[in-house]
Amino acid sequence: MLPLNQTWPAELAARYRAAGYWRGETFFSFLRDRVAEHPDRIAIVGGGQRWSYAELAARAEKAAAGFLALGLRPGDRVVVQLGNIPEFFAAVFGLFRAGLVPVYALPAHRLTEITHFVQKSEAAGYLAAARGLDGFDYTAIARALPEAAPTLRQVILVGETSEFVPFDSLDGDRATLPADPDPSSVAFLQISGGTTGLSKLIPRTHDDYIYSFRASNALCDVTGDSVYLVALPAAHNFPMSSPGHMGTLYAGGRVVLSPLPNPDTAFPLIAAENVTITGLVPPLALLWAQAASAGTKHDLSSLDVLLVGGAKLTPEAARRLRAALSCRLQQVFGMAEGLVNYTRLDDPESQILETQGRPQSPGDEVLILDDLGEPVPEGEPGHLLTRGPYTIRAYHNDDAANARSFTPDGFYRTGDIVRRTPEGNLVVQGRAGDHINRAGEKISAEEIEDHLLAHDAVFDAVVVSVPDEFLGERSCAFVIPRGAAPKGAALKAWMRGRGIADFKVPDQVVIVAEFETTAAGKISRKELRARLRARLLADEAAG
Repeated sequence: MLPLNQTWPAELAARYRAAGYWRGETFFSFLRDRVAEHPDRIAIVGGGQRWSYAELAARAEKAAAGFLALGLRPGDRVVVQLGNIPEFFAAVFGLFRAGLVPVYALPAHRLTEITHFVQKSEAAGYLAAARGLDGFDYTAIARALPEAAPTLRQVILVGETSEFVPFDSLDGDRATLPADPDPSSVAFLQISGGTTGLSKLIPRTHDDYIYSFRASNALCDVTGDSVYLVALPAAHNFPMSSPGHMGTLYAGGRVVLSPLPNPDTAFPLIAAENVTITGLVPPLALLWAQAASAGTKHDLSSLDVLLVGGAKLTPEAARRLRAALSCRLQQVFGMAEGLVNYTRLDDPESQILETQGRPQSPGDEVLILDDLGEPVPEGEPGHLLTRGPYTIRAYHNDDAANARSFTPDGFYRTGDIVRRTPEGNLVVQGRAGDHINRAGEKISAEEIEDHLLAHDAVFDAVVVSVPDEFLGERSCAFVIPRGAAPKGAALKAWMRGRGIADFKVPDQVVIVAEFETTAAGKISRKELRARLRARLLADEAAG
């Protein structure tokens, strides 16, 4: 099994510790501290359950002993695919307590992605809900995994199951639980958008990730009195750490779980639990604003801070949010690899509406470079590179991606094009590569093309991103048919049948006779995508 590492040069690590960024905390140690401070305070609300900090820790220790009793050993990786249910927290804190390493998958992922995560991480376990909050049956994935993943030894399901280990049955000898891990060791594996295919795995350490949400807490006014609503999937980096549920638990606040993100589900929870803060992607935020403007019987007055991130929030959309929701707005621009930028709560209105904020840490180093790697004139757009106390230096088990994504001196090439305002805030201009940022989910155009090319009726396919008022970007597939042209709806249905996340299915399908090429019959896929995107936008502008 390949070791998990995330290592900063000794000089930088010493600097980050001296500055107080890294304090030697671990995930379970901070939970243990909160239990000592206020054991009876409510930590988790969801699914009709209310867990105190003491109960959360007790459930986590029970699960931890159970994981070890199954034969899992400290250092083993476990893919976790759970929605917004209290068991998510018992499971992940249980894995931390047992010295195991969660690999975070999203509820929308299907067999293709889960198999990749298990294989790439060499996971020994898969932990999911038997049935998701949307009704999806994950037992089909659980049945198919062992054949594709020889490292997998245990499948654990939350809910009714006779085939696999029920999560509620986990228990064991607490004396077998290990000591707290090294704070500089890898705590979990997060996922990143794939440049040419499936997601890369991001090793995050206890030290660096805890600092990230601790710094976020300071900028978002998160305290022990805060009540954070998890509307987006709990395993996603944004609602986990910006400041997210982990930041809220670190501060001693209350985490409220919304099973679905829509206003009909979330608004009653805001009113009932006096929610003070939440984070949304732009299309969901606009949906909330529309519902609030139309009138709601639910009292939303407790909501103090709305964070919007995952994709760029346009100034016009920001104005609509400000008009509809009577709360403070913060824009967030960050990435699972590290760097997080915020507009500040006391920034001038123009900066809050028109920029995506500035780095949260004095230790963040930011470069904006041209195509040749030279600094651009101040205020001009360029490629964003960064390094710092919570930005990774390497992906796990991916030499090719590491060569593309990191400079020799440790700067991460984010793939974003930004410009910097005189005040130091960043304005996102778009992506440098062929990613599609659809409502915060970064999708590889090449991955979708590969799926389409497997269809018998598709001769060639090119997928492009198109600006979208609600999604930020939507995907459009240009398809050259082989023989009779397939219907767009049929292609989409076929794509869903290949066991991929639904957000990867093209939003739009356009049938074309041929692709434009040069006189020599050649054109790069990147240039072809740019030309097709321009053509589509021109056609839409013409009506």
